[in-house]
Amino acid sequence: MIGIVNYGSGNIHAVSNIYKRLNIPHFISKDIQDLSLATHLILPGVGAFDETMKILNNSGLKTFLDELVLDKKVPVMGICVGMQLLGEGSEEGILEGFGWIKGTVKKFDPTTLHHKPHLPQMGWNTVNIKRDNGIFADIDRTKGFYFLHSYYFSCESENDIIGTTDYGINYASAINNSNVYGMQFHPEKSHHNGVNLFKNFSKI
Repeated sequence: MIGIVNYGSGNIHAVSNIYKRLNIPHFISKDIQDLSLATHLILPGVGAFDETMKILNNSGLKTFLDELVLDKKVPVMGICVGMQLLGEGSEEGILEGFGWIKGTVKKFDPTTLHHKPHLPQMGWNTVNIKRDNGIFADIDRTKGFYFLHSYYFSCESENDIIGTTDYGINYASAINNSNVYGMQFHPEKSHHNGVNLFKNFSKI
């Protein structure tokens, strides 16, 4: 059962609609009792870092999610800002992130970018898959995924990077450590590739 964590992100219903089409059991909730039943968790990705962490902290969800992910090893996937929350902090704010994957979130340096408008990165881009991972099964590497962001995850360890994307710099666009996954792109806006990625996550 996929639990989509509802902390005010605007794209939760797009994720839910994909799982409906796939006929994969799922639910949307911010209730701790509901989420305790989830076999997999998704942290959706629209919003600002500090604003989202404040909601998670004030609601008690952060402490509860720490228990599910770190102690019970429930698979979790963060999308866009949801991925950035997996790190230790962000240049976008001052609050601490989950710290499930070592690294910090940084803003792109506009002087390194060649395409206009420079920020945010918006539109389709390819993901260079660095190592085999079931999350990328049946993905068309030539079509890539849809991106919309101005910040990127700077991993402390190269071993946590499973996919990279070029946007002025070569940065981590997909990360994984144990049961924790992060995707900087928006699979819910990425057509067939996104559908396959959500399906693959449900099988992990």
